[in-house]
Amino acid sequence: MVGLTLMYLIGTVIFEDQLFTKTNAKNLLLEQRIVLNDEFQIIENKSMSGIGDYYHTFTLKISTKDRLRLIKEIAASENFKKVNEIQEDITKKTDRHTGNRLTQNYETEAQFIRVYFKPQGEGYAPTYRKIEIDKNRDLLIFEDIDE
Repeated sequence: MVGLTLMYLIGTVIFEDQLFTKTNAKNLLLEQRIVLNDEFQIIENKSMSGIGDYYHTFTLKISTKDRLRLIKEIAASENFKKVNEIQEDITKKTDRHTGNRLTQNYETEAQFIRVYFKPQGEGYAPTYRKIEIDKNRDLLIFEDIDE
């Protein structure tokens, strides 16, 4: 029994990227109030980890309708910054371990972006996630960086 449990745990770590599902993607997006109404495809999914670091990214092929709606939602956010407006580093706006959860919305030349930062307490890496919506292609890129 212990052997099977150990094999299961090792297998889930080794095949983590292959076991990633649309439901996993939807749940991660939902944390930042990003909802996909139409069907989508997982184009790429990868994760890497090292001592004290974790990086996860995935790319979705979304519908044009969802892309245009998400761009409108991000642009309508009260803290939205346009292309040429100065962007502050969101991680410097609050204490890294005990501060408030923050969301930042802005536009670059090629994308509309929503960043999410949530401290997790002393001794734990804060949650830093970024969602990029391509302006011209029906692509959504998600990044999760824990350092």
